[in-house]
Amino acid sequence: MAGCLKLACASLQRQGFHTAGCYYKGRTGAEHLWLSRHLKDPFVKAAKVESYRCRSAFKLLEMNERHRILWPGLRVLDCGAAPGAWSQVAVHSVNATGRDSSSPVGFVLGVDLLHITPLEGATFLCSADVTDPKTLQRILELLPGGRADVILSDMAPNATGIQELDHDRLIGMCLSLLDMASVVLHPGGTLLCKTWAGSLSQQFQKRLTEEFQNTRTVKPMASRKESSEVYLLATQYRRRKGSVKP
Repeated sequence: MAGCLKLACASLQRQGFHTAGCYYKGRTGAEHLWLSRHLKDPFVKAAKVESYRCRSAFKLLEMNERHRILWPGLRVLDCGAAPGAWSQVAVHSVNATGRDSSSPVGFVLGVDLLHITPLEGATFLCSADVTDPKTLQRILELLPGGRADVILSDMAPNATGIQELDHDRLIGMCLSLLDMASVVLHPGGTLLCKTWAGSLSQQFQKRLTEEFQNTRTVKPMASRKESSEVYLLATQYRRRKGSVKP
């Protein structure tokens, strides 16, 4: 955790940033407040310096530093991958480019409904709904051995502004990943997914405990304090009792 914060601070010290007044012209008060916060955000600034595609890279960097989720040779499925920041972190962590000749070479597959700019070391499946059976078939075809060692998910539905509805929709997406895990995730594998706190959180966590040996809730420093966003990290996948092995 401290290492990632130091990385962000060091990045900012190497390059100065300023806010031009033109950013604010013609904007509403709410837009002005959001933009002001965004431009002052140290993780936004550090992402620019370190050439990460967005600030969320620092969330995964911190969680990986604390819990060792990724290492060379792993096969990673990145769900909701756009714009590709988590895939950037994963590519480096699992040695997907093979630049470290002394370490095993991993694989990163990113899936999203949106377009993702190509990234060396990653394979992207774009304009694809991860909950669609046709997408699942393509995922199985693209993953080496038809399995992932780690499933990452930073995906979220388009916000409606109705907190409970947005929460329910996100939990539904997380549950769909758990259903997919029975086919995609290698035994002993890991799932890391974003959730928003709400009424269905306990139900989802109960399901995780049925299918994984260890589960924990993680709130990285790069997550904004006012956000209800938390990440659930589940390790040592063992499938739910009664599930049928494909």
